[in-house]
Amino acid sequence: MDLVESQVYIIIFSTLFLGGIMSTFVISMVFIHRQRQAQNLQKMDQVKSEHEKTLLNIENEIQQETLTHIGRELHDNIGQLLSLAKLNFGSIKPEKIAEGRDILGQAIQEVRGLSKQLNLDWVESISINEFIEQQLERIQNTGFCETSLDANFELIDLPKDRKLVLIRVIQESLNNALKHASPENILIRMRENGEIRQILIQDDGKGFDSSQKSNGSGMFNLKKRMETIGGEFNLTSSVGKGTEITLTLPN
Repeated sequence: MDLVESQVYIIIFSTLFLGGIMSTFVISMVFIHRQRQAQNLQKMDQVKSEHEKTLLNIENEIQQETLTHIGRELHDNIGQLLSLAKLNFGSIKPEKIAEGRDILGQAIQEVRGLSKQLNLDWVESISINEFIEQQLERIQNTGFCETSLDANFELIDLPKDRKLVLIRVIQESLNNALKHASPENILIRMRENGEIRQILIQDDGKGFDSSQKSNGSGMFNLKKRMETIGGEFNLTSSVGKGTEITLTLPN
């Protein structure tokens, strides 16, 4: 074998060797790419599943909250109206009977209003501002504490799934303030600054040391729920100085 033939064989061998390496590299890259695609799809399915599970839990919680409210209203409000109507109907005076009819009509209107809350269709027909006003009015009417809303924008452009999450987070934040803080005042501020929209829930209750890790899962769940809709949950509090919750909304 002369020198030229040896060089030809070397070139052919080198070409085949490099071709094999390149083929192996390409196959490896395709395999890794497909593996990553599968992992990403799995993660997307997991995120979707967690999101759907979160929404289902939230719907159940809101319905339970609604049923509790309806039960309270039936006992405390409508029950009282019906008792007053019964007393007036027991009178022989025409004006008392007329007053009984008016009270009965009021009770019927109250029942109709409560029946609309038995499903979640009301979520699509109400803005977050209106919902907050209703929640604060409900608290105010109990005489537990003073409430107020200060808003510089109207939040009406949220899809139903995000609105459900936000409604539940607001509900739970208010419930926590009523259960644990014993506040005299609750203030909710809605602020829009450029692309940043925030809801701040403030109370002047007894507060707590927010730097200490909590043993409960309540705040962690609220934080995770805001993250599922692309928002943020932040809490600051100190003993004797109340609590402030900041909900940063998704763009």
